[in-house]
Amino acid sequence: MGAHQAWAYTDTVKDHFMNPRNVLKDDDYQEDGRGIVGNVQCGDEMLVVIKVDKETETISDCKWRTYGCASAIASTSVMSEIVKGMTLEEAFNVGPKQIAAALGQLPDHKIHCSVLGDKALRAAINDYYERSGQQDKIVREEARVICKCMNVTDHEIEESVLEGARTFLELQEMTKMSTVCGKCKDDAEALLKVYLKKHFG
Repeated sequence: MGAHQAWAYTDTVKDHFMNPRNVLKDDDYQEDGRGIVGNVQCGDEMLVVIKVDKETETISDCKWRTYGCASAIASTSVMSEIVKGMTLEEAFNVGPKQIAAALGQLPDHKIHCSVLGDKALRAAINDYYERSGQQDKIVREEARVICKCMNVTDHEIEESVLEGARTFLELQEMTKMSTVCGKCKDDAEALLKVYLKKHFG
C-alpha cells in the first residue's frame, strides 16, 4: 500500500465529515445528560448531549458539537447514530474500535480522534445518572489523570501500550496527550516504560 493510500479516508468517513449527522445547533436543547471533554485551546473539544427514554433507559437522541478535525467530526457523527436505541449500559461501552469499524476504518494516525466522542458520551451518561438520582450506576474509573489538558489517565496510557504504542510519539498520536502545555511528558514517559516492562518484559 502506498503512503497516499495509507492516509486515505474511506467514503463513509468523507460522507460523515461533509454531511455530519445529529450536530447540536439549538442552544436551548433540553438534554437529559451532558458531557464535555478536551480543551478548546488546542482545537479539540467535544460536547455530547443525550436524551433518555426513562422507561427503558435507552438513548432516544444523541447530539454533539466539536472543534476537532475531520476524523473527530466523522467519528462522533457515526457514534451519534450507533448509540440511538442502545441501553445506557451498551452505549457506555461503545469505544474507538467500534466507531472506526462503522466508518470502514480510520488511518492509524487518526484513530485517536475517535476517542473524544466516546469519552464525552460516557461523561453524558454519568451526568444523566447524577441528575436522575442514580449515583450508584455512575461508573467512576479509579484512574489518575496524567494529562489534564486532554484528560488522559494512566489507564489509557496502559491501554495504548497494549494496542501498540512503544514510543512517546506513538503514545501521543494515540491519546493526544502532551499536545497543549506539555507538562505531563515526563510522567507519561515514565509510565510508558513501566507498562512496557510490565507487559513485554
